Formats: sequence, structure tokens, C-alpha cells
Amino acid sequence: MDIVEYNRNAWNLQSMDGCRWSTPVEDGVIERAKAGEWSLILTPNKPVPEDWYPSYPRLDGVDVLALASGGGQQVPVMAAAGARVTSFDASDVQLDKDVETAARHGFEVEAEQGDMANLERFADASFDLIFHPVSNVFSAEILPVWRECARVLRPGGRLLAGFMNPCFFLFDHRIAEETGEVRVVHSLPYSDLDSMDEEALSEQMEAQLSLEFSHSLEDQIGGQCEAGLAVTGLYEDGWDEASSAIHKWMPIFVATRSVKLPK
Repeated sequence: MDIVEYNRNAWNLQSMDGCRWSTPVEDGVIERAKAGEWSLILTPNKPVPEDWYPSYPRLDGVDVLALASGGGQQVPVMAAAGARVTSFDASDVQLDKDVETAARHGFEVEAEQGDMANLERFADASFDLIFHPVSNVFSAEILPVWRECARVLRPGGRLLAGFMNPCFFLFDHRIAEETGEVRVVHSLPYSDLDSMDEEALSEQMEAQLSLEFSHSLEDQIGGQCEAGLAVTGLYEDGWDEASSAIHKWMPIFVATRSVKLPK
């Protein structure tokens, strides 16, 4: 099956339902960003450290690729801080929210729909910063994503990425939510297509819920290094009770800052 197209449709529906990651920021957030007061998240809770950006609080003249980051949240904020932003997302509904939110405040952003593992429409060394919040969980392969990120970054450019701790996928989350018991039921790497039983997968696809895939830390972090990026910062983050009963047992998310090495 075409996983990218399936997840595009799933995220379009989810975005139209207005989930947390599909709710544009309020006008006051943009106004404060114009004045130099802003922060963004790569993971659910912790703000990205200010020194992870190439400049702060202004991003004047910085070419940013917001990779699988649609929804009217990070993109308009970075545009308000002075960046030239291109939003690239599989979901056209998420992209529309970026464009509409930015335009309402007088900013223009570029919107490109496609697969995060294929950035061939962009020339080498096109961007100074890639902002990539937790989203490669929806991609079956992660190494092509890192290779493309390294290619389109300029030397010294930065990749800020958030991703799931692969251990999150070991557990039966339904049991954890219902009983509080943490039970290992899956092996890694995890794939909704291969790891779920037939009935559960059928229910998920009938409900048009997005398909998810785990990626090893070797591929998430080592894959960046292999692509020519030096990891220069890392932090972990949790979630909340409403989102996952597992959050009280382990940090669920990881964020990294990487820099493209000169050849």
C-alpha cells in the first residue's frame, strides 16, 4: 500500500477534527513573536532551548524548512520572527492552516505537499534550519529522511528534530490505560502493519487512523551522523496522562540538535 498517501488522508481527517497538533496558534502568540517573545516545541512539553536556533529572538534572513510540521503552529511563529519559511507536509489540510494563519498576520510562507523522505524539488544547500517535530513515526523508513535533510542544509545549517523513543512501542497501551499494568507485547522494530493483529489493524484503518512505525535509536541518532550531521544537543521529554499511561514510567520523546558538517 502507499503509506504516504494513506497517512496524508488520515492526517487530513485528523486535522479537520482539530486535534492538538492541528490547532493554529492564537493571534497573541504571533504578536508576541513579532516583538521577539516566542518559543516552540519539538516534543509535547519542553520548549526548544534558545541557543539551538541559529539566532534568537530574530530569525531575519534565515531560510527555514518546516518538515512535516504543518498545522498553523510553528510555521507562522517562525515567519513572525523574521524567517523565510517553507512548510513541507504530507497533509494539504495541515499546510493550508500554516498558510492561512501566517497570511492573517501579513506573512507569506511557501507550502509544499509531499513525502518527507523525498525533497528532490529543493536544491542542495537551500536551507539554514530544518524544524522537524515528532512526525517521522509516520514514515516507514527514516534514513532517507536524514539523507535528504543533510543534502538540503547549507554547511553549518541546523536540523532540530523530535522523535519517539522506540521503547514506547513495546507495550500494550490499551491494557496500560485500562488497568495501569505495563505489559510488553511487541518486539522492535514495530510497525502497525506487521505488529498489530488483523482485527485491530482492520479497525484502525476503517477509522482512518494514521499508521505508525518505530525507528531504532541507531537509525534516529546514528542515521543523522551517517548522513553527515553532527549531533550537538539532546534532551528527553514526557507526555501526559490523557495521551499515554506509559508516560509516568519513561520519557517517551527525544529531541536532537544537529549541525551539517562541512565537506
